[in-house]
Amino acid sequence: MPTIEQFIDSFQTAVDFQEPVDVTPETELRSLPEWDSLAALGVIVMFDVEYGKTITGDDLKNCVTIADLYKLLG
Repeated sequence: MPTIEQFIDSFQTAVDFQEPVDVTPETELRSLPEWDSLAALGVIVMFDVEYGKTITGDDLKNCVTIADLYKLLG
């Protein structure tokens, strides 16, 4: 399992922010400037391709922070 820092790097790549964004485990997804359906799809694909784990839109809706997303790997 990747560290939370490695996960955040993958997350930032998957979301493809236009401007650099400081993301920590406590960062709330809704507070991110580019968190939308396309970003959510990128995260779903990231989980599948990089971690071999299938998550759904409902899984994402239940996540408030980056740490919540990271827990889905467990």
